[in-house]
Amino acid sequence: MQRYDREAAGKTHIVSRGDEDLGSKHGKDRGLSRASGLPDGDVAKEDATVHTPVLLAESIDLLNVHPGGLYIDGTLGTGGHSKAILEKCLPGCRLLAIDLDPAAIEIAKARLGPHAESVTFVNDNFRNVEAICNSLGFRPVDGVILDLGISSAQIDDARRGFSFRFGAPLDMRFSPAQETKAAHLVNELSEKDLAQILATYGEERRGRLIARRIVASRPIFSTLELARIVESALGRPGKIHPATRTFQALRIATNEELVNLESTLKQLPALLRARGRLAIISYHSLEDRIVKEFLKNESRDCICPPSVPVCRCEHAATLRVLTKKAVRPTPSEQAENPRSRSARLRAAECL
Repeated sequence: MQRYDREAAGKTHIVSRGDEDLGSKHGKDRGLSRASGLPDGDVAKEDATVHTPVLLAESIDLLNVHPGGLYIDGTLGTGGHSKAILEKCLPGCRLLAIDLDPAAIEIAKARLGPHAESVTFVNDNFRNVEAICNSLGFRPVDGVILDLGISSAQIDDARRGFSFRFGAPLDMRFSPAQETKAAHLVNELSEKDLAQILATYGEERRGRLIARRIVASRPIFSTLELARIVESALGRPGKIHPATRTFQALRIATNEELVNLESTLKQLPALLRARGRLAIISYHSLEDRIVKEFLKNESRDCICPPSVPVCRCEHAATLRVLTKKAVRPTPSEQAENPRSRSARLRAAECL
């Protein structure tokens, strides 16, 4: 599959502590960071900009937040988890808040205003977390939280093109500095590469049929136009719109979400102090599978294949898994926020 990896050349990311701005660069600028327009199992992490995030109490408890600690919120969003961390770790703590979406950072700054002096905001991709921490002298840390879902604020902004509830350009970028839009993939990739994206990132069984119909209908530039094309290919049975998996796949590919997640996870053990905690909330099986495998490998001394009789990897465990099974939202939380139903929380402690 052709891999789109376009950079925003010379993009300067802003690091700010309260209202004081410091210029800094941290390399590549592609994102990570979630109803009609959302796949079943690809949910929004908050119902609105000021609502309680999914699994908030459980994640803060597993982080073991305490006064005076250093914490990283690698997916700041609108600041729900950051606010809860600060309320529990003050006085004397510091929080590094990272998000690729500049609009989210502005919302979070307003929300965290009373604690602004304890927060350093960074507009960057969280896959640059180690470089960010090194440049700021922000290590070792006591805890890291990643909430991998897309926020409702992003979904409900019609201009962003994440949802087919609105007529909008096929954008789907988490940062306006990214060069590659979903429209580039839809209109430039080969039928084979499109089908592979739909199968891999959307787990769409009929990806070849959809890709064939997309290529035949080019050029395509709007969300509603794409949704109609997919619907014409698949029909509309059941409660879930047939374009749901296609939109998920294109968003993941546009932002290289899974590549960024894998890169970020590898950096985290070295940033944590002994007994520091890591908490990760995922919203669909593709993310959760990566997180689960990472925690499994980092909690073992040997990761050689079973066919190798004697260990040759020289790998040493860095983490102790705290969640034998993923933590799920309670029935009451799911009833209050149906979008939370697919959330999975996993946590570990640094050895």
